[in-house]
Amino acid sequence: MSTLQNISTRIRRKWAPGHTIVLIVILAVAAGFLPFVKMGLVVNGVFLASIIALGAIGLTLIYGILDFANVAHGDYMTMGAYVALFIVAGVIAAIGAESQGLGPFTFGYPLLIAIPLTAAIVALGAIALDAVIYRRLRNWRVNTAVVSMASLGVAIALRGLVQIIWSSDTQNYPRESRQVFHLPMDVRIPPDNIFIALVAVILAVAVYLLLTRTKMGKAMRATADNPDLALVSGIETARVIRWTWVIGAVLAAVAGILLAVFQAHLVPIMGWKFLIPLFAAVVLGGIGNPYGALAGAFIIGVTSEVSTQWINPSYKPAVAFAIMIAMLLVRPRGLFGGQG
Repeated sequence: MSTLQNISTRIRRKWAPGHTIVLIVILAVAAGFLPFVKMGLVVNGVFLASIIALGAIGLTLIYGILDFANVAHGDYMTMGAYVALFIVAGVIAAIGAESQGLGPFTFGYPLLIAIPLTAAIVALGAIALDAVIYRRLRNWRVNTAVVSMASLGVAIALRGLVQIIWSSDTQNYPRESRQVFHLPMDVRIPPDNIFIALVAVILAVAVYLLLTRTKMGKAMRATADNPDLALVSGIETARVIRWTWVIGAVLAAVAGILLAVFQAHLVPIMGWKFLIPLFAAVVLGGIGNPYGALAGAFIIGVTSEVSTQWINPSYKPAVAFAIMIAMLLVRPRGLFGGQG
């Protein structure tokens, strides 16, 4: 147990005073640009960033513990969005429940029921895929690049499955039109965005508490720091891996649902298109660092949204990609990555 405590202590030191200085500089630079941008875009970017954050935290946890880039993570988001659609428009509607707007929101209470059910289903699917594919590759000790390529195959398969079941047509959750909240400086906030931000904050806090206050969280952090040392210290790494897939899949599934609510429609490539912002946030914050992924998500989300003031919105992924490449060239370990 003392070894585990020593490992956890070293991991807690990853957030060094220098990281705080970097964050302050970023905020100061951002504040300098505020007079030249539309505040409505900044606010919208914050809501978009909350969705990116959920996906990026799960993605960086998987990378930190399993040491490979899960290319299928975006398609886990897509699967979550479509499973929720099946539950809301299929199962719940079939028993006669109406999806009327809930309070100021465009969606009804069936979506609230669908969120935890969808998270559980996608988590079970992630565990199954790990047992069938990734665990075997780990046992064979294949190169991590091969595992990443396998995840690309999983991504293509999941996207194909979505198209087979739900077709390639654009779909949406049952929704009702609602008035947006008008704030000063021409800021307009749809009530749905407030719900999105609230769910994202709750899940981010839950992950933080799990990683810092629970025995499993400490075991996950120890495994991410040194898998071999964690194993000889008595940590059941197989159980840690299962929980990593559960957390990553739950965050991805909920992020997919929130993205569908945010953009008011679903398409089979929605998660695939979202993959660049996810990886950009992870690289920007520091690969394997959940707190860095959170900070990176907000930088990517706000920057991408603000960029639409000058360029076509279809180029938002290109903005995220450019930021990721610039970070790799200037600071390969990311803003909050380890030193040397």
